[in-house]
Amino acid sequence: MTREQNDVSAAVTWGLLAAWALHDTEELVMVPRWVRTRVPELRKRFPRVPEAAWRRLEAVDAREFRTAVAAMAAVLAAAVADGHRTGGRSAVYQTALNAFGLHGLVHLAQAATMRGYTPGSATTPLVVLPFTVWARGRLRRSGVLRPARPRDLAQGLGFAAAATVLTHAVAQGARRRR
Repeated sequence: MTREQNDVSAAVTWGLLAAWALHDTEELVMVPRWVRTRVPELRKRFPRVPEAAWRRLEAVDAREFRTAVAAMAAVLAAAVADGHRTGGRSAVYQTALNAFGLHGLVHLAQAATMRGYTPGSATTPLVVLPFTVWARGRLRRSGVLRPARPRDLAQGLGFAAAATVLTHAVAQGARRRR
């Protein structure tokens, strides 16, 4: 193991999984109730959103949401393990780290659009963004952080979106098998 790999501690790599778990705990607790109470208001406020989207959102029960979160934990754990194995050099780990931070910005944009709380917006400024900035700084100081280019931002957002779609598809499949 090189000196640079030693400089990237487990807190940088496995810390991503821990920060994600704290953040998603907020979502696990808040999403089901928030959806139940806010969708009627959202329908009125955003009339251009297709009715099928609102029905699909309302159809996600707490069990299906927990399954999707568990599937996302597996995706993230694989990326984190690769990051740890490579001393933070893994493109998959760095993309997942970028995705985590960028998805936090999406949470803040959602809260701004709603002019109030949305699930995930409380832990974003307390956990998501500080961890992402700290971990990227540690990777940078260790000399393993890939430069952030617009393409990397697109990959991070794409990773987050694809992982979300995939994990919800897994949860829907599990729901249908029950």
